[in-house]
This record gives sequence, C-alpha cells and structure tokens, in this order.
Amino acid sequence: MAPLSQSTRRQQPDLSIPRFFARLKDPRRAHRRLHQLQEIIVVALCAVIAGAQDWQQIVTFGRNRLGWLRSFLELANGIPSHDTFERVFDRLKPQAFQACFQDWVQAVSAALRIKHIAIDGKTLRGSGSAKLGPLHLVSAWASAQHLSLGQIAVDARSNEITAIPALLELLELNGALVTIDAMGCQKAIAQKIVAKGGHYALTVKDNQEHLLEDIQDAFLKAFDTDFAGVDHDEYETRERGHGREEYRSYTVLHSTQGIRHADAWAGLTTLGLCYSERTVKGGTTTECRFFIGDRRASAKYYARGLRHHWGIENNLHWQLEVNFAEDDNRVQKRNAAENLALLRRLTLSLLKAHPSKDSIAKKRFAAALDPSFLEEILGGDGILEER
Repeated sequence: MAPLSQSTRRQQPDLSIPRFFARLKDPRRAHRRLHQLQEIIVVALCAVIAGAQDWQQIVTFGRNRLGWLRSFLELANGIPSHDTFERVFDRLKPQAFQACFQDWVQAVSAALRIKHIAIDGKTLRGSGSAKLGPLHLVSAWASAQHLSLGQIAVDARSNEITAIPALLELLELNGALVTIDAMGCQKAIAQKIVAKGGHYALTVKDNQEHLLEDIQDAFLKAFDTDFAGVDHDEYETRERGHGREEYRSYTVLHSTQGIRHADAWAGLTTLGLCYSERTVKGGTTTECRFFIGDRRASAKYYARGLRHHWGIENNLHWQLEVNFAEDDNRVQKRNAAENLALLRRLTLSLLKAHPSKDSIAKKRFAAALDPSFLEEILGGDGILEER
C-alpha cells in the first residue's frame, strides 16, 4: 500500500507519539543509557503493531527493520536487547506512562464527540507469579470511536470498586453516558461521574442493600396498574442472524418513588428494566436486568448505551485475547506488565483508527510485511519524521 501523500499528511493534526512521550522521565542512571528512552518506546510500539507479543519478538522486529527505523530514529547503538526493553518498561512508573498516553488520547478525542464510555475489568492471566496473583486492569472504552481511553491496575488487596474512581479521574466525561456493570454500582462512583459532567447507567444486582428489591417492587406496581400516572418509556429491538434470534424490551420509569435513600444516588431520576429473549436452535433463554440512571432520557437512549457497553468485551478484551494473545503473555513484573498492556491498547486504537476494512490480524500482518503500511497506521508524518 502506498504511503500517505505529503498533502494528506499535512492536513492531519500533530499526534506524534514521540511528542506526547517527550516529558516521560527516564528511570535509568545517565551513565547506563546506551539507548534513548523515546527510541525504546517507539521501537516497541512499531513492533507490537507489526505482531510482536513479547520482548524477544520486539527485538527481532527491530533488528529486521533497523534500516527503516533509522530513517526516523537515531539508534546510535542499534536495537536494545530484550533485557533492556524489559528493564526499562519495568522501571517506568505506570502512572507517568499513563499520563503521556492520556495526553495523546485527549488530543485524538478533541475533535470527537464521545457520547458513550464503557468501563470494565480484565485479568492478564499469564502475569501471575508465586508471590502475586495475575494483574487485573480496569479499562475505559469509547464505544463509537473504538478508542481506548485509559486503564488502572487493581491493587492486589483491593477490587474494581477502588480502581474505577481513579480511572474516572483521568477521563473527560462531559456529556457522555458511562456504563458499568454491577460491581461499579456504587454511590461514590455515581457521584464522581456526575461531578465530572457525565451521565451514568449502572447495572443493579444485590450488592446494594434494598436497591434491587425496591426497583423490582416499583416495576411490579407499574405493571399492575398498566403504568397509570407513571412517567415511563419503552423501546424494543429484534435481531436475527448467525442461527439465533434475540428480542429485547427496555422500560424506564422516570420516578424514584419507593426507592429507599434515593437521594444518596447523585442525580438519580430513572429506573430501568431490560428483558431479553434469545433463541438458538429452537431453545429459548430469558433474562431480566435492572439498572439506574441520572438522565431523564428515553428508553432508546439507555438501550443503546447498555447494548454498546458490551463493545468493550468484543472490541477491546476479545481483540486483546485473540489477536494480541494477552492472556498468554508471561511478563510477570508488575510495572512491565501494566506498561506493556497500555502499549497494546494504544496499538489497538491506532489499528482500529486506520480506514482499512481488514481485520486487526490482517492489518498487523500487513504492517509486518510493508513498512509503508505501518507508517499509515502510525499516522504518517505526524509520528515518523525523517532525521
């Protein structure tokens, strides 16, 4: 595939990865720095885009593409060893690495109107050791833009409830609907979302005292009276394909009557019910899910948000497992595992942003074969400026 034309490249904003990572502090002693920090990061990024899964493969890519890499990197001492890559990524503070990533995300997002953000956790199963369990990361995903917005590692002695507020602190939420599963159905999390200008749709199970019971009672009363005097809205969807049929019915009540301690939930206005039927090979299963929201919006609005929430599973977590073999990655040093995971998410965002309709796997293969296509993934002159 031909490289981007000079005129096309000049029209793009400056999203240079080296520019955004320029302020990252090198954790090594000055006399031990045979390779520049930015060069290590850029080589690793290029290699991961082209299919590298670990430090050894990153080195293999670098040595095989040394001539091309030297067209925009100095690499005075060649390609670092795999031990150097691992040591540098383990010494980098994940918070600092994340901050640089956030700067890039905000620059990319500036021209986008992000309307929905899904938050969910994923465990890196291969990262466990005899001393520590596997690393668990909570990620934020812009569903329409297919853009990874950030990640936070869950402390080994804690859970997602403490990690989610820290992740929300990193995000620009103004006007966006944030969806989280039942683990994130917490008063403090709802308050954080509203305080940052966002809206929430939180799945409700039995982890909040009385809340599920009160919502169920509210819907039973509404159904019994055929919604007489109840401000409500309904929306239905039917889908058929791949040997299955799915029916979903969404109902929202714009009332918090009967909800104990309703005022403890920031801005709470809406109670929701999603009833679904799924038929596969003649067998039908049903499910009822309940949720709460702060925006007095239509059932269709909430339906879209809840439906798109699962995009984080299909378009982020599934891609990381299948195309990046994240669960098989054996990097066990905590900082290195977390930083490499962030690099994979940055890579996935870049791959998804490329207009080609090819799969992620095909794009990575093409990037490994053709440096000009890899340049397109990286954004042309915005990132690769000849020395």
